[in-house]
Amino acid sequence: QVRLVESGGGSVQAGGSLRLSCTASAYKICMGWFRQAPGKERERVASMVRNTNTEYVDSVKGRFTVSRDNDNRNIVYLQMNSLKPEDSAMYYCAAATWNFDNGCGPYNYWGQGAQVTVSS
Repeated sequence: QVRLVESGGGSVQAGGSLRLSCTASAYKICMGWFRQAPGKERERVASMVRNTNTEYVDSVKGRFTVSRDNDNRNIVYLQMNSLKPEDSAMYYCAAATWNFDNGCGPYNYWGQGAQVTVSS
């Protein structure tokens, strides 16, 4: 069992920045950030396999960056710049189990969520 704890959410004006942190109780190769706004489906915002293979949903490309801490690989960040009101949502850190045959499996470990609110 892997425990994930997010921190760093908050309120910011449009154009501002926030950094979310996710501390895992154990190292997981496959990490992702998801968000869900009221009345909308959850979407994967960013994902990372090991330290270099990253993917982003089109709406955040060029504005969000997922990374691991240089000193503690159990910590994953989501740097969010040029925030827009439509980025407002509950953000969740998630982890998936990796295997040699299929790569990253389904995300089956989830944090409690961090609220991000962007005002116009």
